[in-house]
Order: sequence, then C-alpha cells, then structure tokens
Amino acid sequence: MKFNIRGNKMEITEAIKNYIEKKLGKLNKYFENPDELTANVLVKSNGLNQTVEITIPIKKSILRAEESHKDLYAAIDIITDKLERQIRKNKTRSKNKKATENLFIDFEISDEEAIEEPIVKRKVIDNKPMSEEEAVLQMNLLGHEFFIFENTKTSNMSVIYRRKDGNYGIIEIR
Repeated sequence: MKFNIRGNKMEITEAIKNYIEKKLGKLNKYFENPDELTANVLVKSNGLNQTVEITIPIKKSILRAEESHKDLYAAIDIITDKLERQIRKNKTRSKNKKATENLFIDFEISDEEAIEEPIVKRKVIDNKPMSEEEAVLQMNLLGHEFFIFENTKTSNMSVIYRRKDGNYGIIEIR
C-alpha cells in the first residue's frame, strides 16, 4: 500500500510516518493487490486532541475512518482497528452476496426487489412546515441525530442534522 501522509497545523515527523505505515501495512493482508492502493492520511491538531482521518479508495467503495484522541499513537491504533472492522464487514457482505447470487441464478429479480440489505423499519412522518429553530427543537425532543421538515423560509424540504462538533447543519432539497 502506498501512503499519502500530510499534517494540518502539525509537522509529520519520521517517527509518526513510520508508525502510521507500520500500522496500516497490517491491512495489506486483506487486499489482493495492496500495491495498487493509496491510503490518504490527514493528521490534525485540534487543541489538546489529535485527529487522524484515513481514506482508502478501493474498487467498489471507499474505506474511511476518523478518530480524535489526546494521544496521537492511540488515535492511530483505534483508527486502524476501525478500518480493519470495515474491511471484514465488507468482505463478509460480498461473500454473502455472492453466495446468495449463486443459489438463485435461475431467478430474475426486478429492480424493486433488488435490495441489498433488508429494511428493518419504515416510518411515515407528517410534513409540517416549520422554521429551522423549530426543527432543531423537534429533533432534540425526539432524541434523533437528524430531522426532515418543510422549511418555511425556502418552502423546500430540508434535513437538519447534528454535527460531530455539536453544531447543526442543514441540507436543502430542491
């Protein structure tokens, strides 16, 4: 695996670079051609915390993880474990998908029936126009991480969500 390691508001020392390469190098065993992959690593300093973001584009998807910790080396250890779990999960899914495809070769599946993962819950919501402040209030009352509503300012459907930094973001659907 090739590495693209860069720092934001901090210098990447040779020791940090070697540690990242050593830890991520352990993931090579999961890939058929690891030499063709490039791991993009961004190390940031946010006050007391060190944040590590790793993105590895693979054939059909992107492996991505982010971890913040006071100790940079601990963050690297944790993020490597997260990526390993993602890889295992994706490999298991693809093996299960291939196994079920082989069992049902004779059947044709329409686009409506071709659902990769079964839907475990379906929810219908009332479309009530409200302000962004009301939507935040509703979201917090429900204890959800996001809330869909019709924005009274724009008359568009919008999604308000809680960001990792504790603030809120909004996505408008036109």
